[in-house]
Amino acid sequence: MINFIINTCIWTLALYGLFEIITNIIYVCTYANYKEDGIYIIIATKNQENKIEGFLRSCLFKIFYGKEEYIKDVIITDLGSKDKTKEIEEKMMQSMQGIKVLKWKECKELIDNIENNNYIN
Repeated sequence: MINFIINTCIWTLALYGLFEIITNIIYVCTYANYKEDGIYIIIATKNQENKIEGFLRSCLFKIFYGKEEYIKDVIITDLGSKDKTKEIEEKMMQSMQGIKVLKWKECKELIDNIENNNYIN
């Protein structure tokens, strides 16, 4: 009887795992077709000097070194920080390729240009 219960649990977990794998494959196949123009990631920050560098490094590492080829640009915009957040972002932009630091107004213009298909890299 215990053998039956253990086998039932193992088969249930195996079927659940198989279901999750199939679901992920369907998801990837469905949404991988939307990478013609790429995805723009916009990160808005304000007064986060203690947290911003670690956050950006972990995000950018996952994005750029995880081979996320459909990511077009990572844009960081500061919303008027009164601490050293903007300086940290600028330093990171110089040391890491693939990111841009813009003022909110520039970011808004960029979004409008992307929306109107006028974006020039």
